[in-house]
Amino acid sequence: MNMGSRDGWQTPPMALTHLLYLHGFRSSPQSTKARQMAARLAQDHPAVHWWCPALPASPRESIEQVLRGTTDWPASQMGVVGSSLGGFYATVVAQARGCKAVLLNPAVDPARDLARHVGHHPLWHEPTQTFEFEPAFVGELQALQPQVITDPQRYYAIVAKGDEVLDWREMVGRYPGAQIRLLEGSDHALSDFDTHIDSVIQFLGLG
Repeated sequence: MNMGSRDGWQTPPMALTHLLYLHGFRSSPQSTKARQMAARLAQDHPAVHWWCPALPASPRESIEQVLRGTTDWPASQMGVVGSSLGGFYATVVAQARGCKAVLLNPAVDPARDLARHVGHHPLWHEPTQTFEFEPAFVGELQALQPQVITDPQRYYAIVAKGDEVLDWREMVGRYPGAQIRLLEGSDHALSDFDTHIDSVIQFLGLG
C-alpha cells in the first residue's frame, strides 16, 4: 500500500543506519563526548554504523575526507554530530548531503575566530603530538562557510550560555528555525553532555 503524501499519508522517516561524529579544534576521536556517543550506540543501537575520524588540520582536507568516506551512505538514513569546529563541519556536511545534524556549541565563524590561532598546537588528548594551523587554512574555512542554512528542521543545536569560548547568541542566531536546547550554564566542552544524550538520540530517530 502506497503511504506517500499524495494520499494524505506521511511517509515515516527511514531508520538511521549511519552516524558520523566530527570533533573540534585540537580535539580527537578520544574526546569525552565522542566516546560517550560511541558507547551509547554500542549499547543500545549496535547495528548503526559509527565513524569518528581523526580530522586533519586543513579544513578543506577534513571535508574532502568526510564527504569521500560517506559517499555510499544513504542521506535519508545518516546523521552527523559535531562539536565546536566539528559543528561547523557538520553543518557543511548536512548542507551537502541533506541529512540530519546535531550541533554541540557549534563554531559559527571559525575563519574569524581561528585567525589568531595560526601556529603550532598540541592535541588536547595527546599533548605530545602537535599540528600546525597554517594561514591558508583561514581561507579554506571562509570558502566552506555556508551562506544560508536550508531545511533548518534537520538541525538540532545544544548551546550553552556558559560557553567560555563562543558567544551563545551567535550560535542561536545562526540556526533560525532549528530545534535548539539552550542551557543556562554548562561550558564549551559541554561537560554535562551525558545528561543530553537522550535528546540527541531522540532527534536522530533512534529513541
